[in-house]
Amino acid sequence: MITKKILIFGASGQVGRYCIRRFVKNNYKVFAVTRNAHKKGYTLKTQAPIGYLDIIEANIFDENKLTELISKVDVCINLVGILYEKGKVNTFNNIHTIFPKKLAQICYSKKVKFVHISALGLDNVKDSKYASSKTNGEKFVREILPSTTIIKPSLVYSVDDNLTTKFMGLLSVLPFFPLYYGGKTKFTPIHVSELAELIFYVISKELYSKTIEAIGPEVLTFKEILQTLMKCIKKDRLLFPMPLILARLSAFFMQVMPQPLITLDQINLLKYDNIKTTSGITNFDIGCPSSLKFEDTVKDYAFNWTDGGQFSSS
Repeated sequence: MITKKILIFGASGQVGRYCIRRFVKNNYKVFAVTRNAHKKGYTLKTQAPIGYLDIIEANIFDENKLTELISKVDVCINLVGILYEKGKVNTFNNIHTIFPKKLAQICYSKKVKFVHISALGLDNVKDSKYASSKTNGEKFVREILPSTTIIKPSLVYSVDDNLTTKFMGLLSVLPFFPLYYGGKTKFTPIHVSELAELIFYVISKELYSKTIEAIGPEVLTFKEILQTLMKCIKKDRLLFPMPLILARLSAFFMQVMPQPLITLDQINLLKYDNIKTTSGITNFDIGCPSSLKFEDTVKDYAFNWTDGGQFSSS
């Protein structure tokens, strides 16, 4: 028996796929929105049994389509986000501010619950377009629909991410790796399965009108994260503090790549810690703690970047 109908925007990303599996396991019907059903549909179809998942191709800026979709469900979840801008449409302002604002307006008019996923550690960031677009999106959503629950995760990782996998790929071939700001920036990494569990927990317990910081059980610096990744892939690389002027210069050229390794905006973000705020409410505080430790979890998939792979004896 289907208990609730859930609409997920950004369903084909790593968080979306884990959310689909978590919800259908408990008899929720999921409507998964993607920009390209032909490209993403093959993966999405494997996430749920027949009858519990509908895959919908839609332009997220088509207001009529958004209204049609939201009017059919009990809860709307926004997982859409980008790490860098591309073209005139995929801008931080369009994706992180205008789109969630529109979702909140429609959810308000249709009396649908709204869960918005933002990001941790951005409130005091003054020199990042990514950060300002995220905080503006949160502000508009909260003003329009006060019952919205906003979840702000720290670094989210898994075998499907674009962070640990990218870094391990680079560390497996490069003899050295740069440390920005001395590698001192702090993070509280949370595994994607535990973020999906938190989202399910919020909806199943009807914990609305809250802002929740989603954090893992450890605080790790950027340097410690890289050292852990090197340990997991059995590589010893030189980590050198990169002068800020060189970091900015390299990012200036790399950000024009189709999939940039790092951008100037991300260089600015790395100045700020990504940990629990002083007065913030976390997943631990609401009874949904995370327990998966970074090294223990990364080891489960790090063999993809080790010499000899999964069956290496070294």
